[in-house]
Amino acid sequence: MVESAAHPFVGQKLEMFSLLVLKSVMRQPKRSFKSIQAARDRKKSYDDLKRKPMDFQVGDRVMLKVSPWKGVVRFEKWGKLHPRYVKPFKVLSKVGDVVYRLQLPQQLSRVHNTFHVSNLKRCLSDESFVIPLNEFHIDDKLHFVEEPAKIMDHEIKQLKRSRIPIIKVRWNSKRGSKFTWEREDQFKNTYPHLFTKIVPSSSNSS
Repeated sequence: MVESAAHPFVGQKLEMFSLLVLKSVMRQPKRSFKSIQAARDRKKSYDDLKRKPMDFQVGDRVMLKVSPWKGVVRFEKWGKLHPRYVKPFKVLSKVGDVVYRLQLPQQLSRVHNTFHVSNLKRCLSDESFVIPLNEFHIDDKLHFVEEPAKIMDHEIKQLKRSRIPIIKVRWNSKRGSKFTWEREDQFKNTYPHLFTKIVPSSSNSS
């Protein structure tokens, strides 16, 4: 009987093919690692760019951030309160790396005129976030307060185990009327002058 034997050339080709496959498999983790590392480097560069404080020059005009101040607990919340900005002010000088001194008007005479860069913003194109100084009262902590103008209606909020009197309030706003429903007892303690006139209930008039 004649025994067949594998040709040595065939064995060499198989060995070379196996080595190529092995090298290709071994290179894949390196490529994946490099891709992941490159993505991380790009994200870090983007995050560093976002964290880099803005730089203003003397004479630039910047917006000043003010925060909503809620003196009354809302029965129905208005939703997330976004920061607002007041009219652009002139940069007088730079104090250190991230603090600026601004030229403030008489209305803000109680406010210290040096601010961290995080409270400043370049002039906005979206005017919906800009409020005029004569529309709201702004205190020395840069909180603005909207004042209620009139009680428009009142009714009873029926809960599972209690009934809560609530009132519909119109707030002063030069950008249009704004209405909210408030708890009558809490609101009366803060704004008693609005309760001099009795407002007929909508439930009684219907």
